[in-house]
Amino acid sequence: QVQVVESGGGLVQPGGSLNLSCSASSKIYSIDIMGWYRQAPGKERELVASSTYSGATNYAESVKGRFTISRDNTKNTIFLQMNTLKPEDTGVYYCRAQEWFGRNTWGQGTQVTVSS
Repeated sequence: QVQVVESGGGLVQPGGSLNLSCSASSKIYSIDIMGWYRQAPGKERELVASSTYSGATNYAESVKGRFTISRDNTKNTIFLQMNTLKPEDTGVYYCRAQEWFGRNTWGQGTQVTVSS
């Protein structure tokens, strides 16, 4: 199975920034879609941003203009640059990797807390 590891979470003040990283241990071309999801206390997990191997991206409406997903295909790694953070961005952020044949693998999650 693919191994997915996230890092970069932490505690920041409103208006601050964080950059999350996610690496998947797999051969190049075996992973198509990689994406970031988050889950706030008492709420369902939701898509934040995703990226296909070919470069197509998708963002949640709540983060457009503030978050940017990027991808390094040579390392099976994605990043999430989060700017102008708000308290409602607080939650556990999870990385998911989808292989070309349909298998999904989730990371362990990294905590993001936005508070003054």
